[in-house]
Amino acid sequence: MATTKAHRISSLRLLQWRQKHFSERSFILLVAFVVGILTACAGLALKWIIYLLEWVLTRNFDMTTANWLNLVLPVVGIYLTYLFVHYVVRDDISHGVTKILFAIARKQSNIRAHNTWTSIIASAITIGFGGSVGAEAPIVLTGSAIGSSLGRLFRLHGRTMMLLVGCGAAGAVSGIFKAPIAGLVFVLEVLMIDLTMGSLLPLLVSCVTAAGVTFAYAGTSSVFEFHMVEGFAVERLPAYILLGIACGLVSLYFTRTMNWLEDRFRSLSRYRYRLMLGGGILSLCIFFLPSLYGEGYNLILLLMNGRGAEWETAMNGSLFYGMGSEMLLVYLGLVLVFKVFASTATNGGGGCGGIFAPSLFLGCISGFVFSRLWNMSDVLGITVSENNFAMLGMSGLMSGVMHAPLTGIFLIAELTGGYDLFMPLMVVSVCAYLTIIVFEPHSIYSMRLAKRGELLTHHKDRAVITLMSMDDVVDHYDEHLHPEMDLGQLVLQISRSKRDVFPVVNLQRELLGVLYLDDVRGVMFRSELYHRILVAELMKQAPARLSENDSMDVVVGVFDRTEAWTLPVVDARGIFKGFIRRSRVHAVYRQLLADMSED
Repeated sequence: MATTKAHRISSLRLLQWRQKHFSERSFILLVAFVVGILTACAGLALKWIIYLLEWVLTRNFDMTTANWLNLVLPVVGIYLTYLFVHYVVRDDISHGVTKILFAIARKQSNIRAHNTWTSIIASAITIGFGGSVGAEAPIVLTGSAIGSSLGRLFRLHGRTMMLLVGCGAAGAVSGIFKAPIAGLVFVLEVLMIDLTMGSLLPLLVSCVTAAGVTFAYAGTSSVFEFHMVEGFAVERLPAYILLGIACGLVSLYFTRTMNWLEDRFRSLSRYRYRLMLGGGILSLCIFFLPSLYGEGYNLILLLMNGRGAEWETAMNGSLFYGMGSEMLLVYLGLVLVFKVFASTATNGGGGCGGIFAPSLFLGCISGFVFSRLWNMSDVLGITVSENNFAMLGMSGLMSGVMHAPLTGIFLIAELTGGYDLFMPLMVVSVCAYLTIIVFEPHSIYSMRLAKRGELLTHHKDRAVITLMSMDDVVDHYDEHLHPEMDLGQLVLQISRSKRDVFPVVNLQRELLGVLYLDDVRGVMFRSELYHRILVAELMKQAPARLSENDSMDVVVGVFDRTEAWTLPVVDARGIFKGFIRRSRVHAVYRQLLADMSED
């Protein structure tokens, strides 16, 4: 009790200090600057831990044959991650970007404080031991949690909290990829936070700050150093278009297969079954295809910058070692097919990681394989650069999987320094995006939230409805009627109440009907009927019942369909919880719309 009181006093003093020394705008810029620094440091720490673990565990691997430790290390990694999450964190920390989207839409941008560090440790263990996932989504969750925690510390609310969550995510992408423009665009496209003049500058501050910290520590060179072989040529435009379509189809395979596999893992009731299945799939995939170990960035660098026989080293450490260039396409094709199994098995078995790196990995392989097949078939007599197409494929897969063509364009341009191929990047990204939206209207991050009506979108009307919650509009009642009450008892209760609608419930508080004051006015002053008429005779059935778990999209739809002014809310057992009035829904909607419209 004393600790809570002391915390409140210190929070109040901090708030008073802030209001005295800073304007609202200046303070938000300062917090955005701090978020950028902390997020960049978190990203650097995560990458360093992953590198250290990989170096310690794999430095003595034999490159000429398969390594048996690949059957053991990934299972150990996801099991250690499970122990950390289950016994230390005691909360779900997977699917980082999806958790951010859910927090923005349904939790007033509140992300639990432990996410500022737990995702770093969990993903470092998972990836360092060989988990076939990426570190970027966990660090994006970490950055957003940092922004959310600072917002709560300084008692910021509404759009400011949402903005700081966006600053954390933007800073994370900017810092870990050295890509400030991509960080800004990522927030717009993937997190779907609308940019206004008031929000643009804080996001830019976080992006530039995070990238600057990373540049200062790791140098200004691109994350994936790329040496362009040939520039843009109009005659290769058909190849760029077909590559984009191919990347869109691979994105569709990746998205649907991952969702199907995740459902299979969720259906397993006990963790040991998930560990056995996930660990078995992951270890076998990495044993036969060691390129699936960890993030796979070494293979990306090899395909983008290699030449001739250098590409054959992609098969080092596998059963394909020394088989020559004729087996390279077979090996890369198998990696392309089984990467989604390895990534899903990593998270499904208890690991922690994201799909940024798998998307880049698959895109690079897709672009390389496409260009090799194109050159082998001698289509139109035009040859293409396998190095260039490996780089372009990354943009296509990221655009398709995330439904974010601008992020794909700018991220790959900044990630590789391939600005001279900006036109091909745009063509491939747009074609990949247009291909996948024919089959999947939502990204891999947002499809589950969209199905539940919990996804914030750029459609302002729907965004406001999504931000509303049942708790915002429901009127909880402590006054109940019972069907056996007579008119005299009813009149007495009405005289003591200010309400005009009452729930009629049984002893278990299950809703039986609704009684409206207008339906009682004609008899309530006829005392001779007080003991002759029961509530059961006066009550009506409501036009519809709402569930306490319904989304506001459903609530608004029911009101429109029934044209009712008041509707009851019940739980799954039919227990009465309260009433929702149309006027209350409109009032909350107007207030949120006004808040969202403020610059």
